[in-house]
Amino acid sequence: MDLFFWVALVLLVLGVVGSVLPLLPGAVLSVGGVLVYWWSTGFTDPGLLGLFSLLLVGFVAIATDYGAGVIAARVGGASSRTALIAGVAGFVLLFVLGPLGMFIGVAGTVFVIEYLEHEDAEESGRRALYATVGVLASSVVQVLLTLSMLVGFVVVVVL
Repeated sequence: MDLFFWVALVLLVLGVVGSVLPLLPGAVLSVGGVLVYWWSTGFTDPGLLGLFSLLLVGFVAIATDYGAGVIAARVGGASSRTALIAGVAGFVLLFVLGPLGMFIGVAGTVFVIEYLEHEDAEESGRRALYATVGVLASSVVQVLLTLSMLVGFVVVVVL
C-alpha cells in the first residue's frame, strides 16, 4: 500500500465523520478520496465499474446532503419558495451557530414563512417538523452512504 492509498483511506474515513459533523463536507471528502487513489494509479484502479459504483454512491450522498431538507419541506406541504429560503437560511446559520443553526434555520424559516402566509400555527409547525426530520434523516443516510463507500473502496482495492 502506497502513500496515496493511505491518503485516500483517510479522506474516506473523514467522509464518514463529516457526514455527522457539520462544516466538514463528508460526501465530498469521500469522492475526493476515491478520485485521489484512482488518479494515483494512472486511472486504472479501481476499474471503471468499481469507480462508477463508488462515485455514484458519493454523488447520491452529496445530493442527499444538500437537498434533503428542501425536499422534506416540500413533502410536508411547504411551498417551493419556502423550502428554498429555508435551505439557504439553514446553510447560513450552520456557519453561525453550528448544527443547531442548521436546524433553527430550516425549522424556523419554514414555520415563520408558512405562518405568515396561512396564519395556521399547527400546520406551520407540522411543515417545519417535516423539514427538520428531513435534515436529520439526511445525516443518517449520509453516514450509511459514506460508510458503504469506505467499505466498498477497501473491498475493491485491497481484495
